[in-house]
Amino acid sequence: MIFIKTILLLLAILFSVSSSSQEQSKEFTWPGGGKLAVSLSYDDALNSQLDNAIPELDKHNLKASFYITSNSSVMNARMAEWRAAAKNGHELGNHSIYHPCRASLPDRQWVPKHHDLDNYSVTQMIEELTTANTFLKAIDGKTERTYTVPCGDLLVGGEEYLSTVNNLFTAIKGHGADKRFSLIWDPSNSTGKQLIEYINNIPSDILLVNIIFHGVGGDYLSVTSEAHAELLTFLTNNRDSYHVDSYINLMKYADSMK
Repeated sequence: MIFIKTILLLLAILFSVSSSSQEQSKEFTWPGGGKLAVSLSYDDALNSQLDNAIPELDKHNLKASFYITSNSSVMNARMAEWRAAAKNGHELGNHSIYHPCRASLPDRQWVPKHHDLDNYSVTQMIEELTTANTFLKAIDGKTERTYTVPCGDLLVGGEEYLSTVNNLFTAIKGHGADKRFSLIWDPSNSTGKQLIEYINNIPSDILLVNIIFHGVGGDYLSVTSEAHAELLTFLTNNRDSYHVDSYINLMKYADSMK
């Protein structure tokens, strides 16, 4: 009887060790073994992104995501350049057609009445995002898309709407079920040193950080070209620690690891 109990105890210990080893083997890592991915994103389809951000990204062979507002005059005037960026591996993401936001919130006097989300319906937003996807498909030929929420506003006419548009996208930036992939930072007016310090101080349980730029060396909510270049140089020199790719590629990889 004692012998049988000893055998059972040993089997239990072996099973526990085996289960622990399996759990450790399932620890999430990005391609190349890094523990943190960096999604470099650029909103609103701005001139400075074409003039300053993309050349620097290409210099370092880093792929990023550009969230396009379809009615941007820069998209209309420089469409061939956006198409070339997509062909070179950068993501063109959905940022709506008109960039509607809630005018009732503080400092939103710039929102025109006809683009006020408080006056939108959920059906109207679904139609706008569907049309924006079609517009982007005409540029890059792709059928999979990710979305960044204009102004971060989650209510349309007082109603939550993301649950009604999830089927349109591979992922919605910052709004997945797994919060380890949802950290977002908008670093306007940050220096290169501040950008790097932020990356270095991200908690160890975070798997992906979304850095959302607007202007780079121009336009609005900007960082300088020098600060941007300093960050990209740092990421390039630390590829073993930080995995940089377009948001859609990162999220598709994360889904494949589940």
